Amino acid sequence: MLEDTYLYKEIHEQPQVLKSVIENEKPKIASLVSEINSRGIDTVIIAARGTSDNAGRYAQYLLGAINGLLVALATPSLFTIYKKPPRFGNSLVVGISQSGKSPDIVAVLEEASRQDVLTAAITNETESELAGTADFVIDLHAGIERSVAATKTYTSELMAIAQLSAALAESAQMEADIQRVPEVIQQTLLMDKTIEGIVQRYRYMRECVVIGRGYNYATAFEMALKLKELTYTIVEPYSSADFMHGPLAVLEHGFPVIVIAPSGVMKPELKRFIETLDLRKAEVIVISDNQEMLADAQVPLELPVQVPEWLSPIPAILPGQLFAMRLAAVRNYDPDKPRAIQKVTETK
Repeated sequence: MLEDTYLYKEIHEQPQVLKSVIENEKPKIASLVSEINSRGIDTVIIAARGTSDNAGRYAQYLLGAINGLLVALATPSLFTIYKKPPRFGNSLVVGISQSGKSPDIVAVLEEASRQDVLTAAITNETESELAGTADFVIDLHAGIERSVAATKTYTSELMAIAQLSAALAESAQMEADIQRVPEVIQQTLLMDKTIEGIVQRYRYMRECVVIGRGYNYATAFEMALKLKELTYTIVEPYSSADFMHGPLAVLEHGFPVIVIAPSGVMKPELKRFIETLDLRKAEVIVISDNQEMLADAQVPLELPVQVPEWLSPIPAILPGQLFAMRLAAVRNYDPDKPRAIQKVTETK
């Protein structure tokens, strides 16, 4: 039964995992923030791969919009293959990795340490090589993640980044909003039955695109990755703006487009985008808490609880995780053992 798989169990563990991150990591994050402020740091470099790279995309928007920090993703091959590391200057270098084992991510932090730059690791393995290299370590508190497809470690990475942003902003309102997230996730998991009822429609889907913008640009990438990993579908993630610059040409009658559109400042832009999709007869699946957005979808997936836009990527990825899991089951694929990949990928 699907309910007996590691993937199903780990998706449903997320409320407790997030609660553990919130309850336990605040002191360490406060210490990191104190060091950031004392050094006058205004730039963050993030080293990550795969799912953790998508958490880095969230950090680019959140730490930029809320905290005014310039956030860039590192290029690990400059450190490991070209042997030409850039100068970090007065920055914070963050390695994000559930395992803490990927040599290229470790190499970025090792070089940062050689340059006497502040470093931090966000990881589920606090005894890993990555953690041992960092000045500060934020624990994901996810326990052992046995499923190859990362779920609970992804949302806990997002939570760690959200807590860092709230602490930097010294915002009581942000802190209060964070406290609500575990219950929001518990409510969002109730979407599983709805999703189970619609995935049969996509049993023979071979290609699709996932659209997100702003904070949920990261969500588009992560949902696309889960669909690739678990269902072997050809899935491309885009921002709605980038999709209009050429990829729009792939649309034809019935082409599936998944739009992640929770409430927020992106609503008018995404509303116009969905209208364009409808004019081109695409099959539009909308993930949103907003009835106006859902009304334009062939397949509406309603998020049950509205949260501030900056926090929305945490609940918004759950329908993506559930959709990928249920579609894999419909296709009779083992969700715990996707072909050709393994849990820990050590790239150089």
